[in-house]
Amino acid sequence: MQTKLDLSILHAQVILDHLGFSPGVLDGREGKSLVAAVTGFQEVQGLPKTGKLDQPTLKALYPHRAFRPTQKITLTNDILTGPFTNPFPKDPALQSKLPALGYKSVMEKMGEMFHTTPAVLIELNSPDTKLTAGTQIVVPNAITTERAYDPKLPEAWRKTLSDLNVDSTQPQGAKIVVSKSREVLRVLDKDGKLVAQFMATMGSTHDPLPIGTWKVLGPSYNPEFHYNPTLFWDAKKGSKQALLPPGPNGPVGVVWLDLSKPHYGIHGTPSPETIGRAESHGCIRLTNWDAARLAMMVKAGTPAVFQS
Repeated sequence: MQTKLDLSILHAQVILDHLGFSPGVLDGREGKSLVAAVTGFQEVQGLPKTGKLDQPTLKALYPHRAFRPTQKITLTNDILTGPFTNPFPKDPALQSKLPALGYKSVMEKMGEMFHTTPAVLIELNSPDTKLTAGTQIVVPNAITTERAYDPKLPEAWRKTLSDLNVDSTQPQGAKIVVSKSREVLRVLDKDGKLVAQFMATMGSTHDPLPIGTWKVLGPSYNPEFHYNPTLFWDAKKGSKQALLPPGPNGPVGVVWLDLSKPHYGIHGTPSPETIGRAESHGCIRLTNWDAARLAMMVKAGTPAVFQS
């Protein structure tokens, strides 16, 4: 049975999310994503790595209590506007004919905006809440006020970063470490200090994580996706290659960080709630908001170490 949303847990998740130790979906519930985020935070704080919100950890989180667990916002036309893709075909051949692989609904869009899910938004409000401009709703406080993005970045990408509440001030990573056993992607600075950590889905029995050291070749923002059925063990028989349009609901979400290992990358996902709970086709998959944040932390040439 689904446990009830706990505001004290949500408060810890929100703080960790703002500090760069992503618990994935902000849902006010315990789980392995929260354990991983807490463990990363404890490591940086020099605390025992219990993975629990124990007293020393709560004391270390306390100075950041100004990040409240929830915030009330007023719906605007910008938040409520698509374009939305509904119905959303499963067949790549049909997807390739669409102008974009957008969100299916306003609720799905708002879920990603506030690093959560439509179900959590309904819990915090009501199923009867009217989705109209001027309506006030309660959301997990993933909101950033820092949106001074590099003007050299494409305008559409800057809008994506803003829509996903990705802070424009991010630490610079000198190295990525992907740990299969921990199910996390860790970002280290030039001194080897952990500066960010994201829950990740990596590989499968069909496409295992390629252990070794690779390099980030560069990002592709709001990318198209070249669907090649020969690279997908679960592709339907007779499937043909297709060029899928960009969009947050595309196979690689809002960003693709190409790696020196052919056909492998670090990317977003259309299903944030599955991170750490589903298999991938060998690549490293993050929530769209975490993938976007990571893209701001690393550059071409950054080493990416894949460990068992």
